[in-house]
Amino acid sequence: MISRRDWLRVTASGVALGTLSARHLVAAPAAKQATVYKSATCGCCKKWVEHMQKAGYAVTSHDVPDVNVYKKRYAVGEDLWSCHTAIVTGGYVVEGHVPADVIDKLVTEAPKDVIGLAVPGMPQGSPGMETGTNEKYDVLAFTKAGKTRVYAKR
Repeated sequence: MISRRDWLRVTASGVALGTLSARHLVAAPAAKQATVYKSATCGCCKKWVEHMQKAGYAVTSHDVPDVNVYKKRYAVGEDLWSCHTAIVTGGYVVEGHVPADVIDKLVTEAPKDVIGLAVPGMPQGSPGMETGTNEKYDVLAFTKAGKTRVYAKR
């Protein structure tokens, strides 16, 4: 038979270990992941994937026959369309050549009304579009209702 004192020691030890383990789990940062839908022939999309990987993202890339299917599925307004669509950590939609640091900011801030970020078109100098020319462009945040606002300027 176990003594009351020994039972209390074992129980207290278990509670302490459980608490330490739980703290460790809560403190662990979310993994940086991205799933990208793009055309197999899109060179700038491949370069954007490389940009994301260099920024620490584990990227799963899907070459698809029609990227517009994914844009519509994830509620990306036609005025925001670019050459590829991604889903990143936190379930956010990323349309086009959005810089990884801006995506990181979105994931960290986690605004409740925003479902994604977009860089419409293919501005020169954006990640994947490095040609030696740097155009100024806006990174737009968008809602499911289709409202947009400037989230970052580049």
